[in-house]
Amino acid sequence: MSRQTIALVTGANKGIGYEIAAGLGALGWRIVVGARDPQRRDAAVEKLRAAGVDAIGVPLDVTDDASVAAAAELIDTNAGGLDVLVNNAAITGGVPQTPTTADLATVRTVVETNVIGVMRVTNAMLPMLRASASPRIVNMSSSVGSLTLHTTPGIDMGSVPTTYLASKTFLNALTIQYAKELSGTDILINSGCPGFTATDLNGFSGTRTPRQGAAIAIRLATLPADGPTGGFFDDAGTVPW
Repeated sequence: MSRQTIALVTGANKGIGYEIAAGLGALGWRIVVGARDPQRRDAAVEKLRAAGVDAIGVPLDVTDDASVAAAAELIDTNAGGLDVLVNNAAITGGVPQTPTTADLATVRTVVETNVIGVMRVTNAMLPMLRASASPRIVNMSSSVGSLTLHTTPGIDMGSVPTTYLASKTFLNALTIQYAKELSGTDILINSGCPGFTATDLNGFSGTRTPRQGAAIAIRLATLPADGPTGGFFDDAGTVPW
């Protein structure tokens, strides 16, 4: 008898992350809620359990080496491994923000969370993912990180915080490089765009619900063995890099 599929979702205490956790949990998976705020983490776990999801909480600050290492150890000990990693935790750095006005300390903080944090968590979880029969990694990105869309005449990407935009471009580049390094393994890694979703990152101004925004992550987390890797997708299909 095969064991239950186990997924870690970072930043799963609210918004899109919570809905990703709920959607994967509804499949009968065991969900690890990774979040740094203990009250919000516990509340999310309680809510998921009330909905019938097998959920556990793990303290996780993606910007802290010790926190991530401890989280990996807890998951290995308490859950018995890991099959799916959804790198969802992210920050914007505030608005408005342009290259000439961005505070450099804020730039570092955003990159530390949105890019280095993804590398830190991914690398810590890789030993468990390599041991999985169907390992998947989903990096929650955004179409605002697409250089192609930003440089195509007639396309208006709107007013996006410069540092957030650049961090998602950086993240997409990492997705490609991870896919190249992990080629020949069973690990499939892709970037997913949730669309303009109403969350606290944008003051709840988005046009999509968190549940709608979570759909692409759920699809990429459940890809078949012959699914794509090193790609960038949204609900409509492929997003240009």
